[in-house]
Amino acid sequence: MNGGNGHTSLLSFTEAPRRVVSLVPSMTESLFDLGAGDALVGVTEYCRPPESEQGRLALVGGTKSVDPQAVIDLKPELVLANQEENTREVVEALEAAGLKVWVTFPRSVDEAVQVLWAVVRVFRLTQAQAKVQTLEMTMAWTARAAAAEGALPTFVPIWEGETAGGERWWMTINRGTYVHDLLAICGGGNVFADRDRRYPLAADVEGAPPEEQAGRDTRYPRVTRQEVVERAPELILLPSEPYAFDETDALRMAETLRGTPAADQGRIHTVDGSLLTWHGTRLGRALTELPALIRPVRDF
Repeated sequence: MNGGNGHTSLLSFTEAPRRVVSLVPSMTESLFDLGAGDALVGVTEYCRPPESEQGRLALVGGTKSVDPQAVIDLKPELVLANQEENTREVVEALEAAGLKVWVTFPRSVDEAVQVLWAVVRVFRLTQAQAKVQTLEMTMAWTARAAAAEGALPTFVPIWEGETAGGERWWMTINRGTYVHDLLAICGGGNVFADRDRRYPLAADVEGAPPEEQAGRDTRYPRVTRQEVVERAPELILLPSEPYAFDETDALRMAETLRGTPAADQGRIHTVDGSLLTWHGTRLGRALTELPALIRPVRDF
């Protein structure tokens, strides 16, 4: 896989690519925001291009169900992919067909900003430099403001399920994720920062012996009600993606997690999941809206 956390050393263009397929919703948005949207010829069903552009762009499937042939048929000069959102099989099929694929994988806000700088370089977006610089300055200011107040213990579930015995569990994020870093910059302290995922599920939530972790992604642990209560979050944020938590889930969780400061004091809030998980220019909205969700909690 080419690319990485914004590094484009393997991608060589004598001029800005003019036919691009984006398999990453946040990258699609970023290209339009930075002034390179005209280069896009294909996107996924989950991308949100401007309404005026939707009829022009070919759809190539979902982020996890991309049709490689549909991408190949568009004859792109560059395909934008992401290690978490797209499958290795699709990326390898596109590379085998001779396409240039840039695979991003930012695990911190700084790495996400470096991806934007790489977009500016690859697409020769001189006029967009000020936008990225403004994001960097806003990020620094937000981080300083959060550091001055101290981190608010926060729990962010991103999925949920039940064990065979009917015990509910939630998948969350640890210190190795973009969400964790963004949360910290905005004033939230991830209560499961130090918790690694264990395999299989029984080891993660039932105390069974874990299997070998080598090569497995341990950044998304699954935790039980008891673990959440023990970590005593003062704020719980329920994102609308990847799991579509809604107000009904918030009410149920307030009952299930009674005994935590967040549940006992009415500090469980739904939030637009893209603010937490979309790297790219969506960061601008995140830096504005997330601190406003976190800081008012201190006024209870």
